[in-house]
Amino acid sequence: MRPSHIAAPRQAPVSLPPVPVRPRAGAARWYGPVSVCVDAAGAALPVAAAIVEVQEPHPLRLAAVAAVLWPLTRVAGRRYTPSAWGDGGGLRAVLGDWLLLVGALATLRVLCGLSSVPAEAFTALIPALALTAVCHKVIHRHLLAARRDGRALRPAVVVGAAATVDAVVGQLAQRTDHEHVIVGSCPVGDDEVLSGVPVYRRLSREVPADPGQDAAAVLGAVDELSAELVFVVPGPQMSGERLRWLSWALHDRGHQLVVVPGVVDVARRRVRLTSAAGLTMLHVVPPLRRGVPVLAKAVLDRVGALLLLALLAPLFLVLTLAVRLGSPGPAFYRQIRVGRHNTRFPMWKFRTMVVGADRLKAGLEAANENDGHMFKMRSDPRVTPLGRVLRRYSLDELPQLFNVLLGHMSLVGPRPPVPEEVAEYNEVEMRRLHVKPGLTGLWQVSGRSDLSWHETVALDLRYVDNWTLAGDLHVVARTARAVLDGQGAY
Repeated sequence: MRPSHIAAPRQAPVSLPPVPVRPRAGAARWYGPVSVCVDAAGAALPVAAAIVEVQEPHPLRLAAVAAVLWPLTRVAGRRYTPSAWGDGGGLRAVLGDWLLLVGALATLRVLCGLSSVPAEAFTALIPALALTAVCHKVIHRHLLAARRDGRALRPAVVVGAAATVDAVVGQLAQRTDHEHVIVGSCPVGDDEVLSGVPVYRRLSREVPADPGQDAAAVLGAVDELSAELVFVVPGPQMSGERLRWLSWALHDRGHQLVVVPGVVDVARRRVRLTSAAGLTMLHVVPPLRRGVPVLAKAVLDRVGALLLLALLAPLFLVLTLAVRLGSPGPAFYRQIRVGRHNTRFPMWKFRTMVVGADRLKAGLEAANENDGHMFKMRSDPRVTPLGRVLRRYSLDELPQLFNVLLGHMSLVGPRPPVPEEVAEYNEVEMRRLHVKPGLTGLWQVSGRSDLSWHETVALDLRYVDNWTLAGDLHVVARTARAVLDGQGAY
């Protein structure tokens, strides 16, 4: 879990322009009806066809049961809500719901005394899984596009110290895949709000004798700004008792309260709520570092690398000859990189630069286009013509499959840094080295060299802290599109 931006020293963020918020319902009005219709039809029609094919009795009844059970299963899991549609990981939930449906139908057949389950009947449930998954993906992408366009957003007022108001606004402004937009603030104390968010009214730094003073100020902001939510950031001035009185006032008026604990980039699966002696506690589970999932990742890395090396052997031969003929020098380039726990290893690539490129780097430092520890140039004069093609489609990285096979690297992980970069890392950046570096990763599928150093570190830490095997598979699936697109590769 990386340090919270809310607890960081205060800086002056860029002033944000007002975000036009359009009606929330307009973007999502058709999501529910379309989802229910797709689910019902995807379950009913193939099941009815399969039952008729195997000549079982009552095909319409069985199809109707499937058509009703599938949406009901989705309703029970709260899959028809804006938060579910906005969740990019919803495909795993679809699969879980589908397995529940299969189990429920099998149980019903047993309870009704029907004969053994025909394989065709349950094979016919596969279209329901596929159609629901596609529908969820379409709605998810439409919702993200609507949010980027200023629609389907929930206006919110943030309450807390001025520095924490700025931190919350800055964190939310970094991404557009969420539904929240801050339209106003009620800062505690007299410090200046630097983020450009309008200040409706300030709360007293001291706990007021009349708790209604806080409620009057915040409720006034909510009514005037037509906010749907109130974000409260606890702190020395916003104590638990003060927050309790404010929550009563908001809930009595039917408004929602969201407490922002200041924990950044922690996946929801790692968080659980408990209570003891009236205290509400937020438990954050440690990142996965051992156990069956980690062992499975190691096995998949080596098996995957071995299979890819076997399949790509002809391409390796062609590229080796092309590099040798394209410019004087060897086909492969060996460079020392830093892996897990600051361990150094030799990493291999197809050579994309002229021989002796490392000696020329010092003279190009002034032209570095990266704002961090990496060296990147869009038009690096050391890169050969063939090397530009190899880099654009990440073909130069293929020899790193040998590093994966040897256990130096993983198929998915942070970008492997050079020792010179690591020597300049601070304590936060060193957390990138808690896992094996990867052949691909969030950096590769999110813009590569077009990302700032801050964005690169943020992506890597998000991966390190929240790694899952399913997340790795998702990155691998996105890698093919990122490679073909070639964006940010130079």
